[in-house]
Amino acid sequence: MKLAHTMIRVKNLEETLDFYQNFIGLKELRRKPIGDEATLVFLSDADENYVLELTYNHGRTDYTLGDQFGHLAFFTDDLDRIIEEVEQRGWWYRRSRPEIASRYIFVKDPNGYDVEILQERR
Repeated sequence: MKLAHTMIRVKNLEETLDFYQNFIGLKELRRKPIGDEATLVFLSDADENYVLELTYNHGRTDYTLGDQFGHLAFFTDDLDRIIEEVEQRGWWYRRSRPEIASRYIFVKDPNGYDVEILQERR
């Protein structure tokens, strides 16, 4: 077996697409309307090895984030550039602790999900 995708429910599809496409750098693979009920949008990185499914339920804009979910994580080859962009956008973020070997930050997507961005090891 191999991983297929992760699905998250989103409050605002356009804001969420802006975050994951224009900030994280994912691309839209396909979009699937489910009648008048919902729209599914499938995103992936350049290698298309894994998919993030955004589920937008029409007319529903409020969800309670469960405490069982941790976060989504993405690698970058230039964490300093990412931090600069986050600061330019005025977003809250949390840096990795200095005593930890990994370099990363956490930001929140427009729906409140934690997103970890890790410096890829060279």
